[in-house]
Amino acid sequence: MSKTSVDRSEKRVVLFFALLKQRPRSPSRLVLRTPAKVNLALEVLRKRPDGYHELSTVLQAVDLCDRLTVETADTITLETSEPGLPTDERNLVVRAARMLRDAAGVDRGARIRLEKRIPLAAGLGGGSSDAAATLWGLNRLWGLRWKRERLVELAVALGMDVPFFLGRGRALGTGRGEVLRPLPSVGGYALVLVNPGVPLSTQEVYGRVPPGWQAEPEGTKRVVEALRTRNVAKLAAALTNHLERWAEPAMPVIGRMKAALLAAGTLGAVMSGSGPTVFGMARSLDQAQQIQRRVNRAGWAAWAVRTNSGAAIRAI
Repeated sequence: MSKTSVDRSEKRVVLFFALLKQRPRSPSRLVLRTPAKVNLALEVLRKRPDGYHELSTVLQAVDLCDRLTVETADTITLETSEPGLPTDERNLVVRAARMLRDAAGVDRGARIRLEKRIPLAAGLGGGSSDAAATLWGLNRLWGLRWKRERLVELAVALGMDVPFFLGRGRALGTGRGEVLRPLPSVGGYALVLVNPGVPLSTQEVYGRVPPGWQAEPEGTKRVVEALRTRNVAKLAAALTNHLERWAEPAMPVIGRMKAALLAAGTLGAVMSGSGPTVFGMARSLDQAQQIQRRVNRAGWAAWAVRTNSGAAIRAI
């Protein structure tokens, strides 16, 4: 073998190891913030042939967050800070992890730790956010390098709110809520969330929608226009949720929380999702914190939060 051939071989080896060093390694542990969401608008347009309801909604992530930690392991396990929360297939986090593993065809595991701050069955999308963060985190932990669009295909099978959390912090949702169009995240807002500490079944609330109900997405249009103007008073006046009228008779505290927020100084208030959490809009975070303290005296859980811009799920 000539000296020139040897030199070329050595150069190829050196180049190979240089490229190998540059290739990003998959982390062995990730800690993620998984945000809650509110619905600035939620309108039920009609019943679909598939049994679901056609919706028009504006989803907004806020900085009330759970904390999800994923670490490499031989099997998929889940621990939670919430004693009553299942840690088996009944939990969306476990289902998301197993679904991704099976879809990717990998023999990998993960030790998952979930620290809950978002209340359960509250209309804030906590479970959906945790499931989305599981897909996002394990995609990185396992070195799959799937694009967001591929993760979204799995997310839809887990729940209609799950795809939202794989995107940015504000979106228009149509269809069953899973067809998303990002909205500009310009303009941040301060909110006060109030929860009575009692869960409310999404299925039960949608079951109260009258047969033959039909509507047009006029409220959604008003919210989108108000967001465009970045006028907090205009946005507060545009807040709308069709489900509130059917949820409140089953849980009258929804009306009392809404009245308390308005009396405490919010510019507008409305139920989030299928409830029972209610949120109000404040002029500033300082005012939101003052309102939170006043509302807390009624014995309800309350949080002063800000809207999120940028990616909904973030590594910390």
